[in-house]
Amino acid sequence: RKRARGADVMLRAGCEVVRRVASRGATAARVQGSAATKSALAAPVARSGVVPRADVAIHNCCSTRGFAGASAASSGHGHGHGGSGDTTETIDVTFHEKDGSVTTVKAPIGQSMLEVAHRNDIELEGACEGSLACSTCHVIINSTQVYDSLPEPDDDENDMLDLAFGLTETSRLGCQVFASKEIEGMVLSLPKATRNFYVDDFVPKPH
Repeated sequence: RKRARGADVMLRAGCEVVRRVASRGATAARVQGSAATKSALAAPVARSGVVPRADVAIHNCCSTRGFAGASAASSGHGHGHGGSGDTTETIDVTFHEKDGSVTTVKAPIGQSMLEVAHRNDIELEGACEGSLACSTCHVIINSTQVYDSLPEPDDDENDMLDLAFGLTETSRLGCQVFASKEIEGMVLSLPKATRNFYVDDFVPKPH
């Protein structure tokens, strides 16, 4: 019996030693595995210089704010510092009207004298609305130099001018004379009468 008990004690002691050794081995293996995992994760970062996710988010946020600020600074200095209003170029044109009054107006570059007159309540007719079908926008240019600087009238304009009342050497149709720098300061006279199908004292509406 004493021998059996001794053997049992030795067997239990041996099992306890084996259990502890096995437990230590498992713990060491877990520690080594964790260390290996950390090393594996850190190695690509060290090689490539890639910032961890949290740092990347912070970096991107700051970079975005900085870019937005720079863009605002370079694209107009904020609100209220953009364009400086209407920059359409104009020239001065003077109309001698039928009643003897003289009116000087600003004519936008590229706009016809018929349009300029209507926009400034000057009684230059224009029954065909600039379609070269009448002579009611007949004007007389007061300077031969200015007249000569204009493009020559085409056949359609000449045909209508032949029907105009009070035709002169410097007559043109207002719908065919366009504002340009070359005619800055031009002076126009409106004939005392026009030939059209409207009744007397008709006042055309602006286009």
